Amino acid sequence: MPKITNIRCLLLSSPYADADDPEIKECFPNGPKRTIGMVEVTLDTGVTGLGEGYLAVFAPLVFKSIVDLCTPQVMGKEGFDISARVRDLRSLCDYWSLQGAARHVIAAFEIALQDAKGKSLDQPVYDLLGGAKADHIPIYGSGGCCDAKEQFLRELDLLDSLGIIKYKMRSIKTDILRTVWVLEEAGRRGIEVGVDMCQNLADPPQKVDDVVGFIEAVHALTDRRMIFVEEAIGPDAPEGFKALRARTDVPVCGGEIITTPKEMIERINNEIYDFVQPDASVMGGISGVMNVFDAANAKGTPVVVHAWGGAAAIMASYHAAFAAGGKLVEFPMLDFPLGREMMADQGRIVDGNLVRPTAPGLGLTLTPEMEARYSFDETAVYSCALIDFGPPPDSYWTRD
Repeated sequence: MPKITNIRCLLLSSPYADADDPEIKECFPNGPKRTIGMVEVTLDTGVTGLGEGYLAVFAPLVFKSIVDLCTPQVMGKEGFDISARVRDLRSLCDYWSLQGAARHVIAAFEIALQDAKGKSLDQPVYDLLGGAKADHIPIYGSGGCCDAKEQFLRELDLLDSLGIIKYKMRSIKTDILRTVWVLEEAGRRGIEVGVDMCQNLADPPQKVDDVVGFIEAVHALTDRRMIFVEEAIGPDAPEGFKALRARTDVPVCGGEIITTPKEMIERINNEIYDFVQPDASVMGGISGVMNVFDAANAKGTPVVVHAWGGAAAIMASYHAAFAAGGKLVEFPMLDFPLGREMMADQGRIVDGNLVRPTAPGLGLTLTPEMEARYSFDETAVYSCALIDFGPPPDSYWTRD
């Protein structure tokens, strides 16, 4: 089997979203530009593979430091024995990062090796995992980081153009009239709406009573119903999700912050969520997501992969979904030119469905010219120290 002869850490920065989007104003203090971190693996055959860890969006230099630390652990070893390489990396990192940052970096290595193996064998990654279970998967639009009607209308127009009939917006517990307005406007177009309550950074978490009160207040003002509430409780309060499930008929979901299959599977077996949202670039790679699919299928819990990083992160989760029989996947709507260029036609959406990619590996393109054009900008970092500009007044959402 081919040996690993080189590891390269890539930090690239690209324009991102709209400067007027609330998330950009609140979380990107240096403007609408985002950084991604990738690992490029080179085999002794000359074949390369790309993988991504979501950590670099928040801490790119930390990502690079951990990649540099991990590199000697895999150099010269067999590139096709991916599970063994993951064990090697875990033996280096688990003592000080069994969960968290190192798992994102291990994900980048694992995904890169899957990509390199697929390209070496001239097969899409999902074929390495047993083959695709479908030619297309329904997709939902993930946006709603908006505070103005024209921003929401722009996103709904995009969904219309792609035939997508499910949409996710972001709301906190006080966004009652704003949420009602979106449910009504989307409903007129035949689009259903789920709500991400943005508690994946919350400490302490909001109370179950707050979430129930929000749902009831919204539903009292419209006949349109939310199709799910995501990350409605903080990341370290699984008992809150379970309590919420007992008090609402709106499906409760989460999981994008979980960095090990073991923890996700424990939550599945404990019936914490109605459906789960693993991310390959967070959970140690594609194999981790496949483990979650296996456990969730045994329990009868749907899996909807999270996709919010760059091209390698998104395509890794998509390939897992095709291989495992996923019934719905996420489409990040905020514009990210680097990701769009790298994915090209391999992330094609037709009639509201993600079309099965066909290129070998993950199907990504990255040229030296692209690397030069999207060179790393140290200021392009997502800040979790939120700047609160405040929403428009309630009266904005009640007038024509």
